[in-house]
Amino acid sequence: MAEIQSNEGGGKKKKGGSKQKKISVHVDFTPMVDMNMLLITFFMLCTSLSKPQTMEISMPTNDNKITEKDKDAVKASEAVTLLLTGGDSVFYYTGQANVKDYSSLKLSSYKADGLRAFLLKRNTEAVNKINDLKEQKVQLKISQEQFKKQVSEIKGGKGTPTVIIKASDRATYKNLIDALDEMQICNIGKYVIDKITPGDNFLIKNFRNKGALTQGTSK
Repeated sequence: MAEIQSNEGGGKKKKGGSKQKKISVHVDFTPMVDMNMLLITFFMLCTSLSKPQTMEISMPTNDNKITEKDKDAVKASEAVTLLLTGGDSVFYYTGQANVKDYSSLKLSSYKADGLRAFLLKRNTEAVNKINDLKEQKVQLKISQEQFKKQVSEIKGGKGTPTVIIKASDRATYKNLIDALDEMQICNIGKYVIDKITPGDNFLIKNFRNKGALTQGTSK
């Protein structure tokens, strides 16, 4: 609280004989400090702390009972392999790698009309179902827990693509993050990070050599 103290002694006299009063103001900030502490406590109790955003990644299993053949056994109709080679481009092929046919390897980019458009097309059914669930959640027809459970079941259901991400020596950390971002955007629930094979490197090298040869002859 503020206190006003007047001091009548020692002041100069004005023309009329009256003395000039000196006024000193003292402001007590103790109540303000108490109020600030109460406000801080209130916001700490009522504000929900931000939860860390995590990204689910399905990594290859380390079970010794499962052979390498079983680990790599994926239905050809569902398998999509991404080959990260650095820069803004990314290679991919569907099914099993065909090292005898370099044209089975496709060149794309991380843009919306590149890899994302391809993955969304491959995962159309799951994407549509998840979008419907989002509408139900907005309309409060289902709870957050029900939404997460059903989304997880849809992503891991039959017919959804299984994406295998392989990075070459030229790939950067940004390339891997961009690829993982596309998994979330395209609602891909089954994906793993694996080592690139000599066959994959041969496909990339052959693709580039054939492409350079084609461009040279076209000129």
